[in-house]
Amino acid sequence: MPTDPAPATPLPVLHEESAFAVVCKPAGLMVHDSRLARGEDDFLADRLRAQFARPIHLVHRLDRATSGCLLVAFDRDTASRLGQAMMGREVEKAYLAVCRGWPEAEFTVDHPLDGGPGKPTRREAVTRFRRLATAELPFAANGFPASRYALLRAWPLTGRFRQIRRHLKHASHHLIGDTSHGDGRHNRYFRTLGIHRMLLHAERLAFPHPHEDRRIAVEAPLDAEFRRALTLFDLDTAPP
Repeated sequence: MPTDPAPATPLPVLHEESAFAVVCKPAGLMVHDSRLARGEDDFLADRLRAQFARPIHLVHRLDRATSGCLLVAFDRDTASRLGQAMMGREVEKAYLAVCRGWPEAEFTVDHPLDGGPGKPTRREAVTRFRRLATAELPFAANGFPASRYALLRAWPLTGRFRQIRRHLKHASHHLIGDTSHGDGRHNRYFRTLGIHRMLLHAERLAFPHPHEDRRIAVEAPLDAEFRRALTLFDLDTAPP
């Protein structure tokens, strides 16, 4: 006789109030069903409805391969207020990323992007980057005996489809582990190091409280594979 599938492991809750919550999304889990789902039936939104036992309204999205802070509301009014804060650029989103090459210490990519499949209109897209650490590893590529990599912090000032990933490709500093916009040779090298995930993590989210006069700031811990990637860099502890 078939048995029911085991319940999914609860997602870590980083901050919870009566009207909203911030959860830590794991890499590899789709946020919701879409044309990119390709027959999958496990989605973060469904898990959260069961976990909180109440309606869930997604305030923003994270790519399937991205981990970190995700904000959800429990009612339409709160979702609308938080969405307006997003549109008004009152929400600060900071990401950690590992890229190919050594970019400048600080740089900004201002390059319009379309909205993804079925949305060809290009709109303003701006991402600010800061280089936190560098590494040179013994992987021969492009005629060089070693390859250079950088740990970055990224602040997307707009919220376009796969913005950070596409902006790094535009800057010729491809995101490691990105199978759509990255460099397959470097992705394969990192897999030999035991790092199989895309190295993009939504580490911090700060936003105005939707019903009170104060701001909320939340940080999401790194998973084991991303922490393994950090050991490749000359860092004493956590990224500065």
